[in-house]
Amino acid sequence: MSDIISDPLLSLIKEQNLIDDLQYEEVEGELGRSGKPVIQILQDLGIMDIATILQLEADALSTEVVSLRDRELTKDILAAVPASTARMYRCIPVGVFGNTVQIAPMEPLDPRHIDELGFVVKRDIQVVVADPADIEKAIEKSYGTEEESFSDILKEIGDDKGIASEVAAVEGANSDTVLADLANEVPIVRFVNLILFQAVQDRASDIHFEPFETEFRIRYRVDGALYEMAPPPKHLALPVTSRIKVMANLNISERRLPQDGRISLNLGNRVIDLRVSTLPTQFGESVVLRVLDRNSVNLDINALGFPRNIHEYVVEAINRPNGIFVVTGPTGSGKTTTLYSCLRTVNTIDSKLLTAEDPVEFDIEGIMQVAINEASGLTFSKVLRSFLRQDPDIIMVGEMRDLETAQISIQASLTGHLVLSTLHTNDAPGAVTRLVDMGVEPFLISSTLMGVLAQRLVRTVCKNCRTPFEPTENQLNLLNLSPHDLGDKMFYYGRGCSTCNDTGYKGRKGIYELLVVSEPIRALINERAPTVVVRQKAVELGMITLREDGLRGIFDGNTTIEEVVKYT
Repeated sequence: MSDIISDPLLSLIKEQNLIDDLQYEEVEGELGRSGKPVIQILQDLGIMDIATILQLEADALSTEVVSLRDRELTKDILAAVPASTARMYRCIPVGVFGNTVQIAPMEPLDPRHIDELGFVVKRDIQVVVADPADIEKAIEKSYGTEEESFSDILKEIGDDKGIASEVAAVEGANSDTVLADLANEVPIVRFVNLILFQAVQDRASDIHFEPFETEFRIRYRVDGALYEMAPPPKHLALPVTSRIKVMANLNISERRLPQDGRISLNLGNRVIDLRVSTLPTQFGESVVLRVLDRNSVNLDINALGFPRNIHEYVVEAINRPNGIFVVTGPTGSGKTTTLYSCLRTVNTIDSKLLTAEDPVEFDIEGIMQVAINEASGLTFSKVLRSFLRQDPDIIMVGEMRDLETAQISIQASLTGHLVLSTLHTNDAPGAVTRLVDMGVEPFLISSTLMGVLAQRLVRTVCKNCRTPFEPTENQLNLLNLSPHDLGDKMFYYGRGCSTCNDTGYKGRKGIYELLVVSEPIRALINERAPTVVVRQKAVELGMITLREDGLRGIFDGNTTIEEVVKYT
C-alpha cells in the first residue's frame, strides 16, 4: 500500500480534493491490481482527461504544458541529454537556453529523478509538462536503438583517460573518499544506469559483473541462459563495482569479505528491486544482481500454466485447514513464484498468513513476511517457534533446510495449521526420501504431507520465428520415443529473429510432476521405501512425470526437445 499512497500524482489529486473517496479507492485498487501509471488509470476510468491532468501537474510545478507533436527537436537540443540518460530517466529535452535545459519527463512530479538528471547532464534543469505518450514516441524517434547508445557510452568511457588514471591512483591509495568520487563520476553513473535499464528491458533475471585477469565481463541471464554483453575496458571493474556498492549502501572500502545489499530502482512507473551480492575473487570483486521486477511476475495461480488436474488439486490443497504442501525443484525453477501465487489465492481477510523467507523476494500486501538473518541468530527454526505464538492460519517456510525446521513445520501442521514450503530435490517422490534422510519419522511425514509438486522452467519457442521440423532418430531416442509414437504430431524450433535476440526462445513456462500422498503412498512412506519404489507406485496411480509433461509442451509446440532433455 505504501507504494500506492506515495504516487505523487495521486497524492496531489487527493490533496486538492479533485476526486471523492470512492474514486480514490477505485484508482488505488486498479493501481495495485494492474500496476498501470496513475495518469492512464484516471483516463481509463473516465475520472479526468489528459489535458486536465497535465495542467494540474504544470500548476503544481509552476511551469507550462508543451505539445511535442508540432515541436522540432534539433540536434543541438537532443545532444543536451545523452540517449542512454533519456531512456533511463524517460524524458526528452525540448529546449536549451545557455546552461539550462528544458526537459519534459514522463514523471514530472518525481523530484529525485530531476535532481539526479541535473547531476548526470551537468546542467540546470527546467521541467516542463507534456503528454507521456508523446514523450515515449519522441524518445524512440529521436534516439534510435539501444545498441547505438550502449556502444557510444562504451567508446566514450574507453576514451576517457581521466577515469583510467583515477583507477590507478585508487588502487594505490584505497581511500574511501577517492573511491566514492570515482563511483560518482558521470560516465560511470550513466554506464551502470544503462546496464540496469537494459537488463530490465531484456527481462533479465540476473546481472553478473565478473573481473578476470585481462578482461571485465558483464553477462545477463535471460530465460535461464546467460548472454554476454560487449565487454567494457578492464579498468572499469573497480569503478563499476564501487558504483553498485554505493547504490546498495554497502561498504565500498571492504573488498576482502562478501557483502549483501539491496537497490530499489524507479524505472518510469515501475519499482524494480535488485538484490546485490559481492564476492571477493582473485582479480577483484564479482558482483551479481538478482532482478526482482514485480511487474514482470504474475502472481496469479491461473497464470502459472498448470495442467488442469494439477491446478484443481493445488487449489483444493491450499484451501485445507491443515497439512503440508511442498514444492520442489532446483534453484531458479520458479518454486517461490508458485508458493507466492498460492498465498495470494488464500490471502483473504479471515486468514492470518505468515512467511519466513531468506530473503523476502516480493512484498505481498496483507501477509506478515519475516526475513531470515542467520548472522544475527534469526534462523528458520527460531522464527517458526515464534510463528506458532502469533495465531496464524497459514505458514510459508522458505525452505526446509534441516531436521529442526522440518520438525517444527510438522508440529505446526499437526496443531491445525496449513504449511507451504520448498525442498531441493530432483523429483516429487525424492522429497519424501529427503525428509526421511533429514531424520523425520516416517509416520509423521505420512500423517501430515498432502502432496509434493516438482517443477522446472523450460524456455518457450519464440512465436515469431517458430518453424516445424522432422526430428531425427537420435532426438527421438533421447525422449524414448519411436517414430510410431508420433502419429501426426508436429515438432517446432525457433529459427532466431530480432524479437528473441536470435536465440529462438522467448519466455519460459513450467513443467510439473504432482505426487499426491494417497493411502498406498502413505504405506510405502511408513515402510521407508526407497524413492524408486515410491515413484513406480505413484506412476501406477496416474502420476504424470516431468518428462511426460515436457512431451506435452513439445507436442503443443511450446518448447523444444533440447530443453526438455536438459531439464528432466
